[in-house]
Amino acid sequence: MKQHNVTQILKSNQPYHLVNISPWPLACATSALLLTLGAASRMSSFTRVNLLLRGGILILLLMMTNWWTDAIREGTTEGEHTQFVQVGLRFGMFFFIISEILFFFGFFWAFFHLSFNPSIVLGGTWPPVFLTILNTSDVPLLNTVLLLVSGSGTTWIHGSVLFGSKWQASNSFKDTLDLAILFTALQAVEYFSAPFTISQSVYGSSFYMATGFHGFHVFVGTTFIGVCVMRLVLNHFCCDHHFGFEAAAWYWHFVDLVWLFLFATVYWWGS
Repeated sequence: MKQHNVTQILKSNQPYHLVNISPWPLACATSALLLTLGAASRMSSFTRVNLLLRGGILILLLMMTNWWTDAIREGTTEGEHTQFVQVGLRFGMFFFIISEILFFFGFFWAFFHLSFNPSIVLGGTWPPVFLTILNTSDVPLLNTVLLLVSGSGTTWIHGSVLFGSKWQASNSFKDTLDLAILFTALQAVEYFSAPFTISQSVYGSSFYMATGFHGFHVFVGTTFIGVCVMRLVLNHFCCDHHFGFEAAAWYWHFVDLVWLFLFATVYWWGS
């Protein structure tokens, strides 16, 4: 009882959000450990590792669902995400995107290093002489148009939310979500029809690692947008309290920017 009173006093005398004790960070660490052990064992050809992988994925999904539900509840019904708290959330999202930029920077660095110093095994040229490269003007160009249109759609959604037009925001959300799903489908078709695989020289490995991780980020962004659609239907957003959507929009613009670099370097210049 005494500890509860002290917590109430602290909450009333400062503008920060003091979160309650949560099991989700421990669950996140546990799922990461299980996934790492399961993946490493599978790559080492150990048997009976599916239980580790399935357990890690299950715990990860449960953790994400419940943790995000808690965060949404804190920001809506409990009113903990004040304007002061939202500043900290914006800084957190900003630095997260910076870390993602540095993550992709490593792939671009490797691609340029390999292209400027082609091995004699590759024929001394880049791309390797024995590989058939994808046509840049086909699916890659179409996907570029899709992502650019979806990026402009998120900007339109932001304006609709600011002006309180739920109908326009809802329609724009659905269009952006459809474009994101179509992009992922076309990327899958490109992978299945590609004339080379990830095991065919460093070109194949660098190509699939860069574009594959971008595809994973597109999937995450699509899920992010889908959650925002449900939150819009539940009236979680208003003109002065919609950071959940802003975070999704920032993330989606980051995905767009990375794809433009991929298209310009890996697809067009690299071919």
